[in-house]
Amino acid sequence: MGQIRAGVSRRAVIAGATAGAAVLAAPPILRAQGGTIRIGMPSIFSGRVAILGESSIAAVNLAIKEVNEAGGIDGRMLEVVSRDSAGKPDEAARITRDLVNNEGCALILNAEASGATFAVNEVVREIKVYCVHSVSETSELTAAPQNQIPWAFRSARQGIHDAIGGGLYAAEIAKTKGLERWATCSPDYAYGRSNTKEFMEYVKRYAPDVTVSVETWPKLFQPDYTENITALLNASPQALYSCLWGGDVVAFFDQASLYGLFDQFETFAVNLGDYPIIEAINNLPAGINSGGRYHKDVPDTEANEEFNRRFRENSNVLPTNWSWENYAAMQFIIAALKETGGDTDAETLAEATRGRTMDSPFGVNGTLTMREADNTVVDYVVGYGKTLPTEPFIEDFKVSAWDEIYAQEQEWKERNGYL
Repeated sequence: MGQIRAGVSRRAVIAGATAGAAVLAAPPILRAQGGTIRIGMPSIFSGRVAILGESSIAAVNLAIKEVNEAGGIDGRMLEVVSRDSAGKPDEAARITRDLVNNEGCALILNAEASGATFAVNEVVREIKVYCVHSVSETSELTAAPQNQIPWAFRSARQGIHDAIGGGLYAAEIAKTKGLERWATCSPDYAYGRSNTKEFMEYVKRYAPDVTVSVETWPKLFQPDYTENITALLNASPQALYSCLWGGDVVAFFDQASLYGLFDQFETFAVNLGDYPIIEAINNLPAGINSGGRYHKDVPDTEANEEFNRRFRENSNVLPTNWSWENYAAMQFIIAALKETGGDTDAETLAEATRGRTMDSPFGVNGTLTMREADNTVVDYVVGYGKTLPTEPFIEDFKVSAWDEIYAQEQEWKERNGYL
């Protein structure tokens, strides 16, 4: 077992991170005594950010294929039933109910973006179904007491963790280069607003001379960023922060590059580093500060290299941040089901999940923990690196220290009344 840190309760470590072949189509279902355990998965499989759902389900099917080939849960096979919400909260809520009530899903793996995730969270609260939120990074989802549910967990990274680690990284560059005037360009919804606020809060905390001269808030999935780019050019900042993601960050970078935007100031883009995103940008600028998403060399371990290799060999999409978050979700789900002997009662599964530590390719020390205090994952990779226009796309990656993240997060929770 790893060393116990403040706020982290350790359970038995599940030996060995599972590995195998990712596929997009659901693996064959083998009927067994006790019946198949069906997992409902609402997500986004259409539109500009379809890669979110596609790379998520590839990771889920990877984990399901592995456990089924090993005999399942005491002979019972797992099956994922996925549905496309197109990212709409009302549709995500309807789909979640349908997956449970009409599709016979015993638990929910919620791979929705933040707006729809809050809708799903209320549904699983009402119908009392075990749930793992595997994509939403909005801090309030698990930090705010009013949103917490005993049988709902988060395997996705949390915005405040990236804000603290990224704020410290950016502040050091700001002080070294004298970057005092900043601008932001982030999506206009819950995640974009809260993430940007948290990041700039910690940049200013570590570098007090920093000020924000302009904020611009493009809508999700908007086709044209001319107005936002013009606002940034007119403000003439020395640095820019953005948490645009998916196809939106690709479109923004391609359009902004036509104006030479990234030649004029230092840029920090927390969601740039996913392989399908960074490879899709035309003429990717070198030297952009990219936050940690998923990279085969971060952490630089055999387990991570093996996950990357097998995923690529057996999937027609590239691995993403959403891939590791969903694979981690399945690691926790499978371990909990094994401990309960396949009992899918919400409270029973929750007890088997809360506080658990898992061997995982995605942990900074080889493990991930589902923190007991707030049902959220910790000890994953947080940090920033610099972009390159060709493979490996990211270099000089600086991993943030979790001791600093824990200390600052505790103060943030106290200040916001989250304790």
